[in-house]
Amino acid sequence: MKKTKQLNILLSALLLASAMTACNQNTTGADEVPEETSETVVETEAETAPPEEDSADILKIAKQGMFSSGGIITSAIAGDYDPSQSWKDSSRAGNTSHVDHANVFYQIPADDNGNPIVYLHGYRQSRMCWMMTPDGREGFSDLFLKNGHSAFLVDQPRRGEAGLTTEISEDTDLDMWYGDLRKKDEDGEYYYDEEAEHPETAQKYQPGDQAWYTYYRIGETLNKRNPKSQFPEEEEALNQFLRQATPNTGNYDKVVISKAMGEVMSDVKNMTGNKAVFMAHGEGCSVAWDLSVENLSAIVAIEPISVPSTSSVQYQKLLEANIPIVIYYGDYIDDGDSELASTLYWQEVHETVTAFAEQYQADGGDCTVVDLPEEGIMGNSHFMFQEENNQEIADLIEKWLGKHGLN
Repeated sequence: MKKTKQLNILLSALLLASAMTACNQNTTGADEVPEETSETVVETEAETAPPEEDSADILKIAKQGMFSSGGIITSAIAGDYDPSQSWKDSSRAGNTSHVDHANVFYQIPADDNGNPIVYLHGYRQSRMCWMMTPDGREGFSDLFLKNGHSAFLVDQPRRGEAGLTTEISEDTDLDMWYGDLRKKDEDGEYYYDEEAEHPETAQKYQPGDQAWYTYYRIGETLNKRNPKSQFPEEEEALNQFLRQATPNTGNYDKVVISKAMGEVMSDVKNMTGNKAVFMAHGEGCSVAWDLSVENLSAIVAIEPISVPSTSSVQYQKLLEANIPIVIYYGDYIDDGDSELASTLYWQEVHETVTAFAEQYQADGGDCTVVDLPEEGIMGNSHFMFQEENNQEIADLIEKWLGKHGLN
């Protein structure tokens, strides 16, 4: 019993001394930290510090955010706005709306190299296609951020997070939204009237997983990939890929998109002090030719579906400004299945784009078409930047940027 009492006294004394030490440290000024305390902290940090990682695997972001560029404010709807009714007034009398802008998510790396990249998606896509692969690996924006390129990822007007527009799409081709065919029953529940007559432009949404899978040259049909395909093989990857698609909310209007993208490029230059590389995919490449050369350092076009006429104002503008252009195409074009309409389509597109590049070169410009199979890179589809070898392709692009002093 006596030994226990002595032990308790000793423990109490130690606890009291510890508390007094902590109190003294808390009341000591920041510039008066005792030397032994500093040493203890250093030792503790050394003991708990995580193991060193390869610096190439660490992505440090100095700043990130989001903003909108361009767009319009609609004229007020006829009539006076009634604040007492607010949203209940379905006529929206007196209301205006901010519409048809682009939305931009940006990230600036800690080791910014002064050559920002503006990314624009293609048809049925949003900026997320650049940010991650369907199987969960790093997307292009991260790969180039690690090389020091600030990323400005755009959702074009009437798409993704820039969906606000004046009226719902009435386009009657491909698979855009057409209108709401729903009706309400007596209980206020929505239903579709299959027998009702509707305007010609008011059709249901037309899904197309199989159609686009073939068009993208991933394979003949779902889960039947092309030989040597670089598209992720896992079923869940395909599921994630198909679910990243998103339709237009309003009619596709290249003039509206080009105007907003011009504002994006201007905003990026004002924010960074530098012209930007414009990297686009598919349909998004169509905007590249309309951009102001004052804010443009280069064009990286991944499988563009169109190019400007060599007699056009756009062509002359790019040529006179000596804007370098590089264009990438994947596999299954020249050697694609000739029985597929998509193969013939891509062969025609490729022929037109190649002729454009050759003329641009002949006129003193700098335009290169890179066919990946000719580089020994096989199995890539229309979505090469999301496939298993996207790092290899990013390295190829970075090498081209380096040759043009853009990294």
